[in-house]
Amino acid sequence: MPFLSGRVSFDRFVVSGKAPRQFGEEQLRQLRKHAIAEGNTDSPEAPRVGFLAGRHLFDLEFEPAKNIIAETLHAAIRIDVSRVPAPLRKAWLEIELAALARGSETGRITRNMRQEAREAVQARCEEELKSGRFLRMQQSLFLWDLQSGLVYIGSASNTVQDHLRALFELAFNVRLERLTAGGLAEQLAEQNGWQSGWDGLQPSRLAAPEAVEQFDWLNDRGDCADWLGNEFLLWLWWWLDTRDDVVSLSDGTQVTAMLSRTLSLQCPRGETGKDTISAEIPTALPEAFLAIQSGKLPRRVGLTLVREGETYDLTLQPETMTVGGAAIDPAERPPESTPHEERIASLRRLTETLDLLFQAFCQQRLTKEWKHQAEAVSEWLAGTGKSRRRRPRG
Repeated sequence: MPFLSGRVSFDRFVVSGKAPRQFGEEQLRQLRKHAIAEGNTDSPEAPRVGFLAGRHLFDLEFEPAKNIIAETLHAAIRIDVSRVPAPLRKAWLEIELAALARGSETGRITRNMRQEAREAVQARCEEELKSGRFLRMQQSLFLWDLQSGLVYIGSASNTVQDHLRALFELAFNVRLERLTAGGLAEQLAEQNGWQSGWDGLQPSRLAAPEAVEQFDWLNDRGDCADWLGNEFLLWLWWWLDTRDDVVSLSDGTQVTAMLSRTLSLQCPRGETGKDTISAEIPTALPEAFLAIQSGKLPRRVGLTLVREGETYDLTLQPETMTVGGAAIDPAERPPESTPHEERIASLRRLTETLDLLFQAFCQQRLTKEWKHQAEAVSEWLAGTGKSRRRRPRG
């Protein structure tokens, strides 16, 4: 189970509403009540959705020892979809039409024949779907953490997330809202008195000759400020290249950071396409720097973070703060904790580290300090600012 072992990927959702003080039999009862059910739905192609206990596709044994760990509820959702592939439907239709044409005196296909063929194909599809021949099952794990008030969903698919949110809200009478870069920045502004910076927030010009008014990858998300995530990675790149490998955090700790392995960049206006670079340190390559000089922004990056003796290796999609393939290396486990309890503690420390690093950026971005840092970033992009590293020539 990925949240409890191996690499883990997730999006985070804020829980609002009346959450329980602690998990117990009531939450397990709701999981059982809304568990995946066998059998057919009213519509053969309608997805069937329900909870699983998490170990495998047919695990319906919800138990405290397995599903309630260190103030978290750990379970899964299963989505069953039955759908006849379009090429097969087309083949069956051609077969029906050919048979009808052979039985026709003229050999021609009439409108009525086409309708008859379609009805025959639809009837065949329904029979095939009822037999389970085209059934596809998908399991996605989730972790509801009472300490943080968050639900971690182990799938970045919007379809999976929509199904899980609807079922979760029905079962537990709470609401889930995805925690993105803009939402996290708004929280931080409220908590730290940066409201004026948030209220007047606009995209930075930096390398662009004029401000970006609309981001190509956010066109369907209204006036959200999730582009702050892209600016965060650009700021972090600048910091590591010109200042230090270490960033001081608001809790008095420090994080050592490295942009590693993979880097995806994209033009926010959708004019000059995308670049994907794979290397041990992709930001050290000249083509990466040329891309951000042209106005492209980071869309996905590999990150290695070390904080308080613990190492996290992951990829980050900054607008949604989606964590991918995170390798969690727990610090020495206290003797009184179990491996699963320490794994969850490490997961909490990972997200805390990411949030504190993002907060270090917002502390500059949403205050008067940004004017000076934005000038420094612009000089760096223009090639007039100092760099701690000499970029190799291609």
